[in-house]
Amino acid sequence: MRGVVLITGVMAAGKSTVAQALAERLPRAAHVRGDLFRRMIVSGREEYEPGAGGEGEAQLRLRYRLSAATADAYAQAGFTAVVQDVVLGEDLAAYVRLVRTRPLHVVVLAPGPEAVAAREAGRAKTGYGAWTVAELDGVLRASTPRIGLWLDNSALTVAETVDTIVAGRERVRVV
Repeated sequence: MRGVVLITGVMAAGKSTVAQALAERLPRAAHVRGDLFRRMIVSGREEYEPGAGGEGEAQLRLRYRLSAATADAYAQAGFTAVVQDVVLGEDLAAYVRLVRTRPLHVVVLAPGPEAVAAREAGRAKTGYGAWTVAELDGVLRASTPRIGLWLDNSALTVAETVDTIVAGRERVRVV
């Protein structure tokens, strides 16, 4: 796989782990963690709240622009940029337009809500605050365009998930 690979899904879908494993499998790759751009804001950070708009939404859009530009820079330098972030609903199509590098691949990890809830319960960090697992899963399934490869990784290991992504790279490729 060359270019940029966006791995998205709800919180606790396995994005970080799968993105890291995929980047490690490729011969020359960088793992771009979208949440790092949020955490770089030291003061004045506003957390995104669903439907609230305002500064939290503006900072989310900034985070997307920065991660897309970073992915493009790594790709231009000859790396496959594996971007991992929560990009759902209409934001997915908008993110695809932000990335200039071609080819662009999109993977939507879509484990069932029961699997996500179990994973969330087993993590040291908590991703769910303003959202519940069921609400965010509803946004994923009802509002997110069917772009790229949608993969239910509920019962897959990380290695099996990466194998599926690599084997299906033509279905993963968006543009």
